[in-house]
Amino acid sequence: MGMPPEWQALLAYDYEHVWHPYAPLPATMAPLPVVSACGVRLQLADGRQLIDAMASWWAVVHGYRHPAIEQAVVEQLRQLPHVMFGGLTHAPAVHLAERLASMAPPGLEQVFFADSGSVAVEVALKLCLQYQRNSGHPERSRFLALGGGYHGDTFGAMAVCDPIGGMHQLWKGILPEHVFAPRPPARANEEWSARLRELAARHAGQLAAVVAEPVVQGAGGMWFYDPACVRELREVCDEHGLLLVLDEIATGFGRTGELFAANRAGVAPDVMCVGKALTGGYMSLAATLCTSEVARVASGGEAGCLMHGPTYMANPLACSAALASTELLLSGRWRQDVKRLEPGLRRGLVPARDVAGVKDVRVLGAIGVVQLDHPVDVAAATRAAVDRGVWLRPFRDLIYTMPPYITPDEDLAAICAAMVAAAKVA
Repeated sequence: MGMPPEWQALLAYDYEHVWHPYAPLPATMAPLPVVSACGVRLQLADGRQLIDAMASWWAVVHGYRHPAIEQAVVEQLRQLPHVMFGGLTHAPAVHLAERLASMAPPGLEQVFFADSGSVAVEVALKLCLQYQRNSGHPERSRFLALGGGYHGDTFGAMAVCDPIGGMHQLWKGILPEHVFAPRPPARANEEWSARLRELAARHAGQLAAVVAEPVVQGAGGMWFYDPACVRELREVCDEHGLLLVLDEIATGFGRTGELFAANRAGVAPDVMCVGKALTGGYMSLAATLCTSEVARVASGGEAGCLMHGPTYMANPLACSAALASTELLLSGRWRQDVKRLEPGLRRGLVPARDVAGVKDVRVLGAIGVVQLDHPVDVAAATRAAVDRGVWLRPFRDLIYTMPPYITPDEDLAAICAAMVAAAKVA
């Protein structure tokens, strides 16, 4: 089956006028047109089906068209699709805040709803700055972040991403300059610990908080590091009066095998960001959670409030989708699914170790990574995967998967085979 004529016209306009993420305009790679999705499969306009090994950038953890989430959104659509959150409230937002507080690490009981992960990070940074300012420390206006980290594409978030090897080095000299510790190691060691503590001690008087993705660094390199390093971050914060911000946008809601990656370290942060899987991929929604103490202090001072308020804050449709998604997580099936996916990924990616140019193969929870010793030929790798009925989105030197938790074993095997095939041509 070829491409329908109407789609040929749409793709032509798309090529000339529609920007796609991290892509030029006009595009150098033609996007694949998707007409529908169900379970773990994407239906293309030309009749092909692809297993979605990306869970639509890690969000669609329950699969597409899950009946419980779909029903929640439809019912909310008929009742209240949107209402401003300034001066008003609604049941889905209140119930979701209560739900998130009950699921989060201890002490995170205050919830600010944002409309994307990057905005949730912006809110977290503002919280920390207002907290320090209202605590009598306006000079504490910088952050200590980790090499290899990634926190989003808005300006505040970009400033705490890896400033050298990261995605935002183009903006060096324009973004605020913060303090960066080395990338945390796969196994905690004294050298990394000493460097972290030296930086924190030297800059403590300027620092508001430490910002980190716990255990797994996502778009900064799909890097897994020792949970003991997260505990060390907590200790450093406590020693110097800093807040600990953990960005769980990619790791939250089960991806690493724990509900939150912070749980793997036994650490409770002062501020935590969540998003992506929060709604099961149905709507854009994120949240910044914090302790009562952080909320109380940040809400005082000259402003008398937290200076942020998105138009679509706590959108009722998104909150309803999130309530249904988190209800599915609370049922506990995700634990069995991730426990099944992890050994399946380990087995399926064994052949990748023998492929020329493969530097490392690593698996944690429902994350599988093949790292090359050279930049990926994205076009060639994508073609190889698509030819095997799998959608992958390689970047930098990485071919990876973060599939929906419900992915069947046979589809997981197909994903792994496609990753190996992509590595051979990339």
